[in-house]
Amino acid sequence: MTSGVSKHLGQFYIDGEWVKPSAAAGSMGVENPATEEIVAQVALGSEGDADRAILAARAAFDGFTNTPPAERVALLKRIHEIYKAREDEFTEAFTTEMGAPLSFARGAQFWAGDVHIGATIEAGESFEWEHQRGETRVVHEGIGVAGLITPWNWPMNQIACKVAPAIVAGTTMVLKPSEIAPLSGTLFAEVMHEAGVPKGVFNLVNGTGPQVGARLSSHPEVDMVSFTGSTRAGIQVATSAAPTVKRVAQELGGKSANIILSSADMEAAVAGGVEGCFGNSGQSCDAPTRMFVPRKWHRDALEVAKAKAESMVTGDPRDPATNLGPVISGAQFNKIQGLIQKGIDEGATLVTGGTGRPKGLNRGWYVQPTVFGNVDHGMTISREEIFGPVLSILPYDDEDEAVAKANDTLYGLAAYVQGENSHARRIARRLRAGQVSLNYPDWDIFAPFGGYKQSGNGREYADWGIRDFCEVKGIVGYGA
Repeated sequence: MTSGVSKHLGQFYIDGEWVKPSAAAGSMGVENPATEEIVAQVALGSEGDADRAILAARAAFDGFTNTPPAERVALLKRIHEIYKAREDEFTEAFTTEMGAPLSFARGAQFWAGDVHIGATIEAGESFEWEHQRGETRVVHEGIGVAGLITPWNWPMNQIACKVAPAIVAGTTMVLKPSEIAPLSGTLFAEVMHEAGVPKGVFNLVNGTGPQVGARLSSHPEVDMVSFTGSTRAGIQVATSAAPTVKRVAQELGGKSANIILSSADMEAAVAGGVEGCFGNSGQSCDAPTRMFVPRKWHRDALEVAKAKAESMVTGDPRDPATNLGPVISGAQFNKIQGLIQKGIDEGATLVTGGTGRPKGLNRGWYVQPTVFGNVDHGMTISREEIFGPVLSILPYDDEDEAVAKANDTLYGLAAYVQGENSHARRIARRLRAGQVSLNYPDWDIFAPFGGYKQSGNGREYADWGIRDFCEVKGIVGYGA
C-alpha cells in the first residue's frame, strides 16, 4: 500500500496547476496521532495565496456556470471514477493523518466520499434547473465563487458534500481542508486534476483558519462560504462574512440526544447507542452522546453500556482487531481528559473508562472508552460537546421530561429515538434537530443533513447540497 502522503503536500492547486506557495506563512508538521510522529510537512497559505486562488475561481466562473448541466454531471462522473481507483491511497491517508483503524478508514471514511459523490451524480441527473410558474420562469444557477472550509474528523465526507454539489451547480470554488489532516484533501486535488476539471474551477489552498479561512470568509469576490467545524469557529466565519453579505452555510457542533423509550428493546438500544457514540473515536458532530433511559432501566442500562464499551478494542489502527483509534491530537486529548475529570468532580457515576490512556498504551492520543451514569442534565458533560469516546447516560421519569431535556441545548444537529415505530415517530416530531434517526437506520445519503440553532444552517447531501450552491432567479414576464 502507498504511503498516502502526496508529493504535492508542499504546494497548492491554483488555476489548474500545482504552484509554490508564498513563503509568508511557512509550514507545519502533520502528526500521526497513533504514534505522535511527524510524517510530513504541509505548506501553509497566506492571505495572498488565498487571493490568488479566489481570483482564479472568479475568472473561471462565467465559462463554467454556462456549461450545460449534463456536462457538469459528466465531469463529476469522471472525478468519481478516479477517486474510486485511488481507494488504497485514500485509506492509507486517513489512517496516517487521523489514526483511523484501517477497516474504518476504508469502510467509512473512504466509503463516505464514494457514496456522496454518487448520490450527487444521481441527484444532478434529475435536478429541475428551471420551471414555469405562471408568467415567470424560475431558474436555478450557480451562486458564484464558494469558499469551502472542511474539518479533520470526516475529511472526505465533507469535501465530497461540498465539492460535488458545487461542480453540478456550476459554482467555482476554493477548498481549505483542515491543516491538521491535509493528506486526503491534497490527494483529492490530484483526482480533480486528473479528471480534467477546467482551470480555476477547483482550487486548493492549505492553511490555518485565521489566515486562509478568514480570507475566504471576508473576500468580496467570494459569494458563499460553506463551513463545517466548531460552533466557535462558525461564529467567526459568519462575522467575517457579514460585511459582504455573502451566503454562509454551516454545519457545526452537536450534543445529540438518544431517547430510549419504554417500548424499546433495552439491551439492543443501549448497546447500539454506545457503538454509535464511540464510532470514529467519538469524533462526530452528530454522535449520540446523551443517552436518556427510563429510570426503571437505569441500573441495567449501565451494565449493558459497560459491557459494550469494554468489548471495544482501542489501539494500533493497523491491527485488524482494533475498533477505536486515537483522537486527533494532544490538544484534543487534553480537552477530553479535562471533561472526563469534570464529570467525576461533578458527581456523575464513572461506569467504565476514565482519565489517562488505556492500559498498555503509552504513546499516541488514545482515550479510554468512557461511560458515565446518573448524569444530571445540568452537568458539564451533559452540556458541552466533548468530541471523544465519552457517553453520558441520564435517567428520566416520563417522556415529556426526556423531550424537554433533549431539546434544552444550544445545539440541534441530530437526535435519535429507539422504540416501537409509531411511538418513536411521535417523539421524533417533538425534537428540535435537523435530522432525527429512528431505531438506528442505515445512513441515508439522500436525506437532508444540517442543524437547528447553534448547530448551523443550510442542508447538505444530494439535491439538498446542489440547492445550497445555487441562486434562484425569477424571470418575470417570461411567458407561458
